[in-house]
This record gives sequence, structure tokens and C-alpha cells, in this order.
Amino acid sequence: MTQGREHTLTLGERHFAMRRERVNGSERIRVLGELDLAVIGFVDREMERAEASDASRIVLDLEQLEFLDASGIRLLLDLNERSRDSGRSLRISGSGATQVQRVLELTGVDELLPFED
Repeated sequence: MTQGREHTLTLGERHFAMRRERVNGSERIRVLGELDLAVIGFVDREMERAEASDASRIVLDLEQLEFLDASGIRLLLDLNERSRDSGRSLRISGSGATQVQRVLELTGVDELLPFED
């Protein structure tokens, strides 16, 4: 059974969308567009909702992420730490566009975060 909700936010010419789905006891949060200071609060609140659920696993899907700044990197690190502290299983799926992959590699976060294979 799949349940979900979607949020779309347009800030100027930028586009951001997020979809949260519940599939077989797991929560999946898909982030589309740009993950930066203007939207990290939305993502963080949605992740907190998922963390407050009874889901045994939370997947943050970045496959359609086009841009990631330093505040987005900080959020990913914070989410990983919260997951470890709570004993939950956080997985990160995909790494978005080439420039997002490059930022993750340059900062070394690609080695620290729980990316799915």
C-alpha cells in the first residue's frame, strides 16, 4: 500500500518539490529541484514527520535534485546524525545531477552519508 503527500514551492524562477510516500512500512521523501537555504526547513520538517512515524526505514531520494548548497550539505549531515542517535535506518538514494554529485565528492560527504548502492 502506498500513501503520500506532495509539496510544491516556487520561489521566483526556482522550483522545488517534495513528495513523501509510505510504502510497505518505509517512508520515502523525494526532493526535486534545488536544496538550499530557502527550502531546507521544509525538508527538515518533513523528515521530522517521517522520523516521528513508526517507519523502520527512511529513504531520502535525491535522484531529481538539481542543486545543493552548503546548507543542504549541513542538513544531510544533521539527518544522518539524528538517524544514528535514534537508531533509525536512514538511506539516501541517488545523488542528483552531475553538479550535485561533484559537491558531495568535493566536500567528502559522499563517504560519510549512507547512500544506497
